[in-house]
Amino acid sequence: MAGEVRRLTRPHDPADALVGARLRAARQASGLTLAVVAQQAGLTKGFLSRLERDEVSPSVASLVSVCGVLGIGVGQLFEPPVTSLVRAADAPPINFGGRGLREVLLTAGTQRNLQVIRSVVEPGEGGGEELYALACEIEFVHVLRGRLELRLPGEAVVLHAGDAFTMPGATPHTWVNPSTTETCEVLWALTPAP
Repeated sequence: MAGEVRRLTRPHDPADALVGARLRAARQASGLTLAVVAQQAGLTKGFLSRLERDEVSPSVASLVSVCGVLGIGVGQLFEPPVTSLVRAADAPPINFGGRGLREVLLTAGTQRNLQVIRSVVEPGEGGGEELYALACEIEFVHVLRGRLELRLPGEAVVLHAGDAFTMPGATPHTWVNPSTTETCEVLWALTPAP
């Protein structure tokens, strides 16, 4: 049903928490190997590997040791993930400039690591004549419907429905819907959010 979020499982019980994936993600984000974390936590590499696959039940002491090496609090392993829902009808309109556009923000405004925008571009319209660059590390565009022409220094790339293009955020570019009759719909993903 629209406007409704249903819980598919029973309420979160910390005793049922599977912490392996969170430990693995924290270790990988820290750039540490299994061997390094195991050695610093006073555990075997095999035990830590099994812990990351939720194949063993760790003692409180071993969890505290591993979390200490990873620089995270034990409580973080049991917190429910922070999520956000943006319904299509509630997506806030935004305006980065350009002409002949209807753009909405699909990620929550509080999200700083990723920004996703859906743009519907009228025939012949787009981001303007001037090349511009965004203050983000990566810019990704995926064409959902129609065609989009990306204009980069010295080249133009035409993307068709289903095509995707990734570039550094500092790449000067602009874009246009090259069709004279059909709208174009695209998703832009920017990381981190500008």
